[in-house]
Amino acid sequence: MNSLRAAIKFSLFFVSTFGHYGVWYLGRPFASDNAAWRQAIFTSWSRFFVWLSGGQIEIVGEKPEPPFFLVSNHLGYIDIPVLRSELRAVYVAKAEIESWFAAGKIVGDMGNIYIDRTNKRDIPRAGLKILETIRRGEAIIVFPEGTSTKGESVLPFNSSFFEFAAKSGLPVHFASVSYQTVDPGPKASESICWWDDTTFATHLLRLFRLKRYKAKITIGCDTVTGHDRKALARRLRDKVEECFTPIK
Repeated sequence: MNSLRAAIKFSLFFVSTFGHYGVWYLGRPFASDNAAWRQAIFTSWSRFFVWLSGGQIEIVGEKPEPPFFLVSNHLGYIDIPVLRSELRAVYVAKAEIESWFAAGKIVGDMGNIYIDRTNKRDIPRAGLKILETIRRGEAIIVFPEGTSTKGESVLPFNSSFFEFAAKSGLPVHFASVSYQTVDPGPKASESICWWDDTTFATHLLRLFRLKRYKAKITIGCDTVTGHDRKALARRLRDKVEECFTPIK
């Protein structure tokens, strides 16, 4: 039964993804506000994914209203719909995704910003793009660990993500995300976090075998500012670590 349920959910995931994208594409010429239309589609897809995968979300703290710049720890692709279902924002995504078949186009068209972290010349460009997005009234979420983890702790933050924030004095919000499986079975670190060499399709099927799980989003009550990007990165990492619930 678990395998059959996973197969059905797997199929519905792709139907939903391409269906939402198709609705966005067809409705774009008629939208009076393209950003609002894009955000509405992104929200709908995210909430459907959370429902489809059996997620139950708990929010601790007050959700900021756009525009804002927020950082969080990163446990895998599931963080994207979980956070996005509650926070109306776009993401800073690694440049490699842009080359992925179909996914690269969809992710970019949803307003997410690509950044090549290995190219120092690309960081200022991405920073300006982030500031433009915030000034336009939208919000940005970034995962400054630079990789996903199995949830034992929060890794040091890559300070390059904060170069533009330090120079502009932008207040930075912070949050942590954590998961817990509800029914007997694989641990959350194995079935929800995506941190090893398992392929996306294999891991997605593993996730869809779960009946339900709990996601906890803890949002900081204050913001952090600073003019030194390295000090800013350390302070934000410590803030996220303080509110993070380790995954067992």
